[in-house]
Amino acid sequence: MLISRAHRFFITSTDQKHESFAARSVRTQPFSTIVLWFGLSVMFALYYGSLALQKAFRSEYVVQDDAREYVFWMQQFIDPTLLPNDLIAQYFKSITPPGYAALYQMMAILGVQPLWLSKVLPIGLGLIATLYSFAICLRLFPFPVAAFISTLLLNQSLWFRDDLSSATPRAFVTPLFLAFLYYLIRNQRIGIVVVLVLQALIYPPLVFITIALLCLRLWHWNSGKLHFRSNQLIFVGICIGFSAIALLPYAISSAEFAPLITRSQAWTMPELHPGGRHPFFDPNPWKFWLIGEHSGIIPPLMPPLIWLGLLLPILMRYPSRFPLVQRIHSAIAVLSQTVWVSLGLFFAAHLLLLRLFFPTRYTSHSFRIVLAIAAGIVLTILLDAAFRACETLLSRQKWLSLSARLLLMFAIAIVFLFYPQFSAGFPNTNFRVGNNATLYQFLQTQPKDTLIATLSDEANNLSTFAQRSVLFSKEHSLPFHLGYYRQIQQRIIDVMQAQYSPNLTLAKQAIEKYRIKYWLIERSAFTPQYLTDADWLESFQPAFTIALNNLQQGRTPALAKLSRCSVLTTTQFTLLDTACITASKSAQ
Repeated sequence: MLISRAHRFFITSTDQKHESFAARSVRTQPFSTIVLWFGLSVMFALYYGSLALQKAFRSEYVVQDDAREYVFWMQQFIDPTLLPNDLIAQYFKSITPPGYAALYQMMAILGVQPLWLSKVLPIGLGLIATLYSFAICLRLFPFPVAAFISTLLLNQSLWFRDDLSSATPRAFVTPLFLAFLYYLIRNQRIGIVVVLVLQALIYPPLVFITIALLCLRLWHWNSGKLHFRSNQLIFVGICIGFSAIALLPYAISSAEFAPLITRSQAWTMPELHPGGRHPFFDPNPWKFWLIGEHSGIIPPLMPPLIWLGLLLPILMRYPSRFPLVQRIHSAIAVLSQTVWVSLGLFFAAHLLLLRLFFPTRYTSHSFRIVLAIAAGIVLTILLDAAFRACETLLSRQKWLSLSARLLLMFAIAIVFLFYPQFSAGFPNTNFRVGNNATLYQFLQTQPKDTLIATLSDEANNLSTFAQRSVLFSKEHSLPFHLGYYRQIQQRIIDVMQAQYSPNLTLAKQAIEKYRIKYWLIERSAFTPQYLTDADWLESFQPAFTIALNNLQQGRTPALAKLSRCSVLTTTQFTLLDTACITASKSAQ
């Protein structure tokens, strides 16, 4: 019968010790089955990666949003003379994990441009995540179709967010954590230690989750009592020691621009409130604790089917109704342990704000992995139950009910496989396209120590595309390390005051103080709307209010009268030579 054959095809176990739970019992064929479903998993991973590549190389000037922070300075690996004495480059170099930087540096030695690598690296990371997630699911639940479903949901979820496409340290979280779970389940100690060291070198916050998991597994329930595994204590101590050693270089380098802001300081900073550069706090407590981008406990995970993983604990309570539940390995407990550890660190990160980085870093990645694996198991169990129900209806010749069930199963399969294609913006790469090639090309011809001052958001791109330093930019104005941010804060205030002053005195002082070579001004920069639209600048008081009042009162800024100092004019920008500004009379 067709239904029975389909049942045997999909619900095939790789466990040679058991018969299949299909209605017509057959012996398993593990190798060919694994190859089939793993091949499909890899195929979808490559397909989603290829969609991202199309966006990455659609024009000459394309860069991922966060790569403008972590990758732009790595162009020094190709040309060490770029961005000399650049405060922004020095800062992001100091907070970049050494293992992550080492990877880019090794590839640069081979002639691979860092920006090019950042565009293709996500495909490799996606494949590694696919391999480990498939292997983990097979260990926990010996049905290749479940492993396929889990990896497909995981890949879809990864590409619905820009974590993977960023090719920044957080892009490594999923493959590194999956690798740890795999070696943990198999109790391969060397693998655990190696992965822990890699986590410390590439994404330090992840170490806290993995160490906490290891410590949690020192205790176990047996015969209704909690027992301590003293024989595991030495190994956990070794893992902690290696992790601490691997974390040391990052701790030293990131302290270069200390101190880190405290929770009380963060609360008083408008930059961390709605409308600021990096909003964290929110006056709505429900939004803050549940769905806040950096503070919420519920990660915005897609596709919707991934949330079916929440049903796994419920299905496991009814083994008679769902027979495949009996095939779930006891190691499945690692999923619930991961959830509890993640929640504990989530609240600890709130309590010790920024000392453990942002709270969502401890839930968004781990919850995605747990839900994807659990959802794959749940869907397989439900698929088996649906096949059983169809076979029962077929034996009773209830054709109408059978047709309805088959139609529903087919509809779910179509949505499951092709839902991302129905979603606008998939894959979510957050690539930014530079639209000012003339400006980039002109600046590239200037000396490599050229420094540009501007309030325009185009400053976010200049260090990447023009390879020349900017005094500051919105993208690089992270208000976390005061040794860095106080300097950036003063630069923003000085430039804002100078750009909207009715005389040139402040502009000349800023040019001399920072040795600015060019001043980039947008065509609309001298209108009140320009400032009100740049809401992130409102954090810098009283300079912002004074500048806005000057414009609203009709006072013409002195820089607006210096069109003769322009060395480049485009439809959007005017680039002023500061030597000309300095030579101009102060009263205009």
